[in-house]
Amino acid sequence: MRVCVIGAGLSGLAVAHALKQRGIPFVCLEKAPDVGGIWRQPGAGERGPGYRSLHLNTAKQLTGYADFPMPSSYPLYPRHSQFAAYLRSFAEWAGLLGDVELRTEAVSVRRDADRGWTVVSRDADGTEEERRFEQVVVASGHHTDPALPDPLPTGADSFTGTILHSLDYHDGRDFDGRRVVVVGLGASAVDIAADLSRHAEQTVLSVRRGLHIVPKQLFGMSVDEIAEAPWWTEMSFAEQRRWVEQALLVARGRLGDYGLPEPDHPVFSSATTLSDEILSRIRHGAVTPKPAIGSFDGDRVVFTDGTSVAADAVVYCTGFRMTFPFLPPGCPLAADGSVELYRRVVPAGLPGLYFVGLVRPVGSITRLVEAQAQWVARLVDGDADLPSAGEMREEIGRYLTGIAQRYGRTPGASIQVDVGPYLAQFRESLPV
Repeated sequence: MRVCVIGAGLSGLAVAHALKQRGIPFVCLEKAPDVGGIWRQPGAGERGPGYRSLHLNTAKQLTGYADFPMPSSYPLYPRHSQFAAYLRSFAEWAGLLGDVELRTEAVSVRRDADRGWTVVSRDADGTEEERRFEQVVVASGHHTDPALPDPLPTGADSFTGTILHSLDYHDGRDFDGRRVVVVGLGASAVDIAADLSRHAEQTVLSVRRGLHIVPKQLFGMSVDEIAEAPWWTEMSFAEQRRWVEQALLVARGRLGDYGLPEPDHPVFSSATTLSDEILSRIRHGAVTPKPAIGSFDGDRVVFTDGTSVAADAVVYCTGFRMTFPFLPPGCPLAADGSVELYRRVVPAGLPGLYFVGLVRPVGSITRLVEAQAQWVARLVDGDADLPSAGEMREEIGRYLTGIAQRYGRTPGASIQVDVGPYLAQFRESLPV
């Protein structure tokens, strides 16, 4: 096989399709029992972020693959099970299932002296296999290693309730009649808090830092549609920021009026949270905002403002660490945790290794993933070339400098991209 693709979710399937279209031999390794990645509902014994109430935050027409639209019967924002079924249908339609080895985990990927790659994989029986490839594409995502505060607040070890991460949260019905504190203000936190508020006796949302909460639609348009609209991409960054700030004041007013902390940064200077529900649930009294957790005391959660609540469970929705334990040390993560990739795809100095889907856009990721996959297939096929390692490092440096100026020096910021300009980079590299 010429190429090993690691992961059979949205990104891995896009890569497999691009390779298949060019007749490039490959194998795709997927450690789960089916394709679909994070959108699958975890089965018995599995951990995964696909909680039952999870829906797409991006419109179906932009989240589906360009060659294979989602069914017209799907709602604008399909639930995760519908999207998982769609991804499997895509794999069947594209003839990819025979190329995917399910229940097979990548254990290690190492570069050989002849510039090829040796991949060690492990199947469901624990049997390891070593294979050689010309190229390796990592499309395994970054939602597998849960991040919890380290250390947890004082008293956590004697807390009489349950402390868990969003990765282990599946269904609000599991918390019927219980008192729950949800920690965070990202997408999973607001989704889970809204879900719990329909089942739990009490739902508290603990927020350390304010984030900009954006409705899924503004002026009747999905925000991902806006992100790709010509009138939007023609605006300067300052004009885009002013437009969104005014739109948010009209759509929802000030976050302080909901009991949430106001963001300490302008919009687009940090990750935003898309939600149509959480502010409504707060206004209806179903979710109570509180500041950060200061400590635990028996069955009580004590907040930094001195108030406390009795709780049966605390769900930390505090994100994930970007870890790639099967890869050589320092790839693609720098010492400070930032991702160092040319065009957010290629590590300089490691020819034949690529990353697809390791980006975080404001809007749908699918068009970006397809562009990355098609570019990688062209590189593998010899229809496109990479610049020198030095030139790639210069591009990486310029990108990370710009990111730091806009978002600050945080590891997660290093994968932020703007949809329009990022797609334009790949369009420029297409043959005339």
